[in-house]
Amino acid sequence: MRTRAHDVHARQFMLTFIIPVRHPANSKNWDALKARLAQTITSISGQNSDRWQAIIVANKGADLPDLPKGFSIERVDFAPNPQHDRIATDDIEVFRDFFRIDKGRRVRAGMLAAQNMTFFMIVDDDDFVSSRLAEYVAQHPDENGWYIDRGYMWSEGTPLLGAISKFFMLCGTSHIINARLYDLEKLKGNDADEYLKRMLGGHIAVAQELATAGTPLKALPFFGAIYRVGHAGAHSNSPGLIATFFKKATLANPLRFIKTALSLRLLTPKLRREFFGAERA
Repeated sequence: MRTRAHDVHARQFMLTFIIPVRHPANSKNWDALKARLAQTITSISGQNSDRWQAIIVANKGADLPDLPKGFSIERVDFAPNPQHDRIATDDIEVFRDFFRIDKGRRVRAGMLAAQNMTFFMIVDDDDFVSSRLAEYVAQHPDENGWYIDRGYMWSEGTPLLGAISKFFMLCGTSHIINARLYDLEKLKGNDADEYLKRMLGGHIAVAQELATAGTPLKALPFFGAIYRVGHAGAHSNSPGLIATFFKKATLANPLRFIKTALSLRLLTPKLRREFFGAERA
């Protein structure tokens, strides 16, 4: 006799979201991080299809939000990133390398813990994803995957979204990749492995890496995610939406100003439902 637990265990999930969470010692305000993570969790939970699962990777003892159905936690015992803050080093590449290693090994832990998965998507713990993703992936099970070319940028408290192209070059929440394309044996190697840093700890080189390997990704044919910017916990120290879109060079160029203004979208109830789920931002 098949039990419900057996059915859940045997079920194949088309899309597995991996959400790496920094060490608590690397957060200046854990309550704020936890609140943003809860919003990301709500966003993921809004998927139109139930063919998904989500794995949060966090340190042992880290206080996390209550998790809805579909989520699990992979606990790790990694030390804090000693170069998490930009001011800790004068060398930007050292700063980036430490970040990629820390994020990469957390993502790796989530991937190795995953079961019955087909595609992986790495999601930063403060971003939002379209509710259409799991359904779309389930409809295209044989693809290599997708990069998000079109996405939105958003700042907390702003009723506007900024539409951006080449989203995958700006935001880590930007690739959906077939699990068969990851070299899991290579991922079990040293934390400083270049493959881990490029494929799991970073995002800029991912599409090119896979294209070079003969397994190119396709552009997702719709807006796939929202990059949250401008908050105190943003590791990239990104400015807010308006400051990002309307820089001095843009304000000084009328044509560029008009083009930029036309890329703004009102955060409508429909868009809220698609990206923010049941919770209002």
